[in-house]
Amino acid sequence: PSFKLREVASMYFTMIAVFLVVLVVALQGTAPQENYFPYKLPRDPRGLLELSWNVSYPQQAVHFQILVKDPKFGLLFGMSDRGEFENADLAVLWSDGHNSYFGDAWSDEKGRLHMDSQQDYQLLEAQRAPEGLYLLFRRAFSTCDPKDYLIEDGTVHLIYGILEKPVHSLHAINTSAIPRGLQRVQLLKPNISVPELPSDMKTMEITAPDVVIPSQETTYWCYMAELPKSFPKHHIIMYEPVITAGNEALVHHMEVFQCAAEFDSFPHYNGPCDAKMKPDRLNFCRHVLAAWAMGAQAFYYPEEAGLAFGGPGSSRYLRLEIHYHNPLVFKGRRDSSGIRLYYTATLRRHDAGIMELGLVYTPPVPSERQGDPGRGEGSGWAQRLKQRCFLPALPAAGIRIFASQLHTHLAGRKVVTVLARDGRERQVVNADSHYSPHFQEIRMLKEVVPIFPGDELITTCTYNTEDRSRATVGGFGIMEEMCVNYVHYYPQTQLELCKSAVDPGYLHRYFNLVNRFNDEEVCTCPQVSVPQQFASVPWNTFNRDVLKSLYGFAPISMHCNKSSAVRFP
Repeated sequence: PSFKLREVASMYFTMIAVFLVVLVVALQGTAPQENYFPYKLPRDPRGLLELSWNVSYPQQAVHFQILVKDPKFGLLFGMSDRGEFENADLAVLWSDGHNSYFGDAWSDEKGRLHMDSQQDYQLLEAQRAPEGLYLLFRRAFSTCDPKDYLIEDGTVHLIYGILEKPVHSLHAINTSAIPRGLQRVQLLKPNISVPELPSDMKTMEITAPDVVIPSQETTYWCYMAELPKSFPKHHIIMYEPVITAGNEALVHHMEVFQCAAEFDSFPHYNGPCDAKMKPDRLNFCRHVLAAWAMGAQAFYYPEEAGLAFGGPGSSRYLRLEIHYHNPLVFKGRRDSSGIRLYYTATLRRHDAGIMELGLVYTPPVPSERQGDPGRGEGSGWAQRLKQRCFLPALPAAGIRIFASQLHTHLAGRKVVTVLARDGRERQVVNADSHYSPHFQEIRMLKEVVPIFPGDELITTCTYNTEDRSRATVGGFGIMEEMCVNYVHYYPQTQLELCKSAVDPGYLHRYFNLVNRFNDEEVCTCPQVSVPQQFASVPWNTFNRDVLKSLYGFAPISMHCNKSSAVRFP
């Protein structure tokens, strides 16, 4: 009884603290100065709001500043696991038409709002301005509140909505009936000092040539660019986005790829990446030079390293790929966005390299949803693929990893790479517990990670394929899967790819076993592909559990390749 009394008393005083009129310039707390918000998201496609924030690692907190162009009768802003409004952690500003109120709330599995008994969104300031209403509030990374979202490294799904009518209580808000949106960001940016740039630095812009953005929600646009002839070796030391004014909310992410050096020429192309008329040779432009996603800052290389391009053995051809996200289906928007490269002819001490870790792009390793017919509609589970890379051919002094780009296709939900040494996991290199295949960027690590000969880098991917009726296998197709971490490091070595897969012989034994213990025959003929064999497996409990066990004990086949595609012994 005494515990309940304390809980009621806490709730009572919390409610008194929450129901404060917000139409004042400042509430308790000290607001950071205006120049204290180095990170920004552009105004959303509807022009509803604009977000800025800063990160305080000493305080373990994030300060948010939101500009609402037309607040009408309130705002919902918060975080959820994958961008849904159900089971979300929210800061809510609402008005009954006379007074305005602010509070920390949460939504249940049906999207209904409830006041949180522990108020962890701390309102610091609310101020009207000609351009709209500014809200400034603070939120700790971790609050020890089970209803709150844990802010951690990796992707954060931010959600927001505008209240267009007055409401008299939180319970009266219908989250499914308001204009709302989603933005993915990396909130916890690393606190890294910007290195000094050399005086002989030059710039080069790889931009789209006045493209008319297609009037559809999602477009991947490809454009081929070319370096000058006899362009000597340089080091890229920095790059940043170039966004056409007014298109900040439409340009979702961009990448610049260098083409394979074994081809003397590449056809010019300017059009959708998935068009049938796109030349097949463009698929050989896969070496990443730069990658940017919405909300990302300029990318700087460490002072002692730069990414080489130009010179002998380097292709002059580059492919720019832009992902346009046009949910309101705007028509006639023209765009010349791209990436600006900063480079120098004064080569730094080390060439930086990019090493591809993870899963071999071949069918033998599926992710699981193989639905058990006996368990009914919607049954399934997420599968984790753990890929070990034993690193040969490293110099005795090792290499230093300073950045990382995680990559899966549509089923990917979580990716983590850990460093193991002497049989023990020592350090997380990069992890994203809320990974989204729609938000991929090269991320600077908070600290450089040294890797030595004999170390293991273990990449684990988690997938959810509950919405699929057939086995998902590894491959290049968007409905097939990948499990990759592109690590950026120095000094560059010959090792460009270090990936693994389950031993194909053990997989063949699995299909033979399935044939012996099941009434339905699985074709194991050599000419039948692994995806076809998986498609013919009857996914009952026995077949599923045996496959899961196989991935636990079967030997792995290692692929450690040089940049020439020749495999190391």
